[in-house]
Amino acid sequence: MPTLGVSMTSIRLAAAALAFCSLHALAQAPQPGAGQPPLRLVVPFTPGTGIDLIARTVGPRLAERLGRPVVVDNRAGASGNIGTEAVVRAEPNGNTLLVSVNTLVMNRSLYPQLPFDPVKDLVPVGLTSWGQLLLVTHPRSGFHGAAELVAAAKARPGRLNYASPGVGTPHHLSMELFKQTAGVFLTHIPYRGSGPAVTDLLGGQVDAMFLPIHVALPQIKAGKLVALGIGSGKRHPLLPEVPTLAEARAGNVDVDMWYGIFAPPGTAPELVARLNRELKDILALPEVRTAFQGQGMDPATGTPQEFRRLVERDAERWAQLIRRQQIKAE
Repeated sequence: MPTLGVSMTSIRLAAAALAFCSLHALAQAPQPGAGQPPLRLVVPFTPGTGIDLIARTVGPRLAERLGRPVVVDNRAGASGNIGTEAVVRAEPNGNTLLVSVNTLVMNRSLYPQLPFDPVKDLVPVGLTSWGQLLLVTHPRSGFHGAAELVAAAKARPGRLNYASPGVGTPHHLSMELFKQTAGVFLTHIPYRGSGPAVTDLLGGQVDAMFLPIHVALPQIKAGKLVALGIGSGKRHPLLPEVPTLAEARAGNVDVDMWYGIFAPPGTAPELVARLNRELKDILALPEVRTAFQGQGMDPATGTPQEFRRLVERDAERWAQLIRRQQIKAE
């Protein structure tokens, strides 16, 4: 019996030692994401833009789900082409993604000499949201609706003007589409950025402009700008009293902007599918929806294949306008 007692004691000691070693090994094992380089979300515009908001809202939640650091990398310049090219040239290893807007497909036709194709050379991961543009004027213009602006432009061709943050921006091309649809001519006054353009619009130096809802809303509520119509297929909850341009009898002009995430060419379909799933779950979170909607953006999702089809259709739509209106980037 003593021999049996010694054997049981030895077994218990050995089991305890094994458990201790296992716990120690577990504590020393690399944690998920440990040692991995950060995932870079490249934003090809300056901080504070709608694209930047998306990246900084999605980034921390993506980090939690992937178990690795996620950083936002603002690479502004050349209408977004610098940041876009950085992602096109990045290794397809899941360490770099692009957060962009439909300016991406506009640039394809505006800059035909680009050393890359922003449509063919990127892998769509997923749609994140839609944003709307408002056609606005200053109160002293006397216009209360888009139809009045159209009538005045027809009566005085070229006498009215409009502002944009620069050639090739969604604000610019949206107004060119509006002009083409309504059959009117307004003189384009391009600025270097939204700030000075809005300043001159508020001061009455320019007559009209397309602006994102979150930019225009405070000025509209303060009585400093007048909303003439929304360039969308439906009214927006933030400004339910503002009609669509079609409702305002100014033409069926839908200039909704899409936002989304892309990966470098050659990224594995399995990785794209996983990122798309994570993105879909993140966009369904109430706090994310609230953050987006506060900036006039509506969260939206879809498969990578659906997003690709959207990008390709939009690229052709804007290419036709750019050719027809003979728009050239400066």
